[in-house]
Amino acid sequence: MSTLTHSSPLDRLRDWQLAVREDFPILTANPGLAYLDSAATAQKPRAVLDAVTEFLSTTNANVGRGSYPWANSTGARVAAVRERIKRALGDDDLESSVEFVSGTSHGLRSVAMDWLPGLLTDGDEIIVPFGDHQANLTPWLEVRDALAKQGVRIAVRAMPVDPLSGDYDHRALPAIVNERTKFVAATHVHHVYGANMNVHRIRAVVGPDVPICLDAAQSVGHGPVSVADLDVDFVVFSGHKMLALTGVGAVWARNKRGPRFELGGWAGTPNTAGIVSLQAAFDWLDTVGPANIREWTTALGVRLTDGLSRMADVSVLGCQQSLTAESEVQRREGIVTFRHRKVRSDDLGFVLADEGIMVRADSHCQAGRDNTDRAVRVSLHAYNTPDEIDRLLAVLRRCEGI
Repeated sequence: MSTLTHSSPLDRLRDWQLAVREDFPILTANPGLAYLDSAATAQKPRAVLDAVTEFLSTTNANVGRGSYPWANSTGARVAAVRERIKRALGDDDLESSVEFVSGTSHGLRSVAMDWLPGLLTDGDEIIVPFGDHQANLTPWLEVRDALAKQGVRIAVRAMPVDPLSGDYDHRALPAIVNERTKFVAATHVHHVYGANMNVHRIRAVVGPDVPICLDAAQSVGHGPVSVADLDVDFVVFSGHKMLALTGVGAVWARNKRGPRFELGGWAGTPNTAGIVSLQAAFDWLDTVGPANIREWTTALGVRLTDGLSRMADVSVLGCQQSLTAESEVQRREGIVTFRHRKVRSDDLGFVLADEGIMVRADSHCQAGRDNTDRAVRVSLHAYNTPDEIDRLLAVLRRCEGI
């Protein structure tokens, strides 16, 4: 493994990371375990746990169901979290909005079923990813089929992908964009390859008028996210992947291109405790610095891919030009997925679990894959350490002679 230089983020941010890790009770209580599955769900800092406990212990009430102080306080708190999310995304536009959903899958389907039909007419086309998370493909096919039953035929085009890197192929994209292209769905950070999918290149190709919906499940809470820089129309994310609770997420809508976004149907009781956890998570992220998190997890990923690239029996998925520590190609953002040529991925997952190392070993809900197409995914957050990466690599080295 390459020796770290004094300017390495793993050296420069070491004291910062030690303090960050102390904020996670589940990790400090289990110092011998390495949790490397944050893309599935992130652990929760004490500030989030305390905020939820404080809310449930002092002013817990339903929203819009009463005029007494606790109900008023809860309603005001929920409204404040909408503004908190907008601020976290670098947005101060009065026309934009935030709707709470149960998670990214729910949010993407809401955009598809509640909003997209009002944009489309017979003969229109949409472009969506066929190799990203299943949640960012199924809803668009579902709305196509629903519209077809109403006599509205739309075409669903596959976002072109560079087979060598797994990134969107912006050079091939112009060939499928035309005057009937009315909508694009994309992913910010790929949940298997760890690549930033360079959404700005999509905007440059489709022009200023086509709405873009972004699956940001692996970017919000893992680094800075600016809707001004991205120039997208929807940002959808899950709370549990960005240090908040499960069962809550949000859809940020720009409301500039196409109709105004509103959730369909009767909303019912919102997940108030989950919404409170979103605010606490964003506050904690601001305290520790999203840019520091991205720099730290990217550097851990470099340490991992550099070690993996030296193993003859290991194949890393995604871009092959960004594996070694010396590479200057865009790095993976805290997600590294690989296969062992001699050990099945699910077996390797059990081996690592026996060593106290928790990873995900399956098809990762990737569209176009099934459970026979397994791989081991290591996904990182600010609480992970270089020692955990080295422990993982040591186990894999012991498998080399199998």
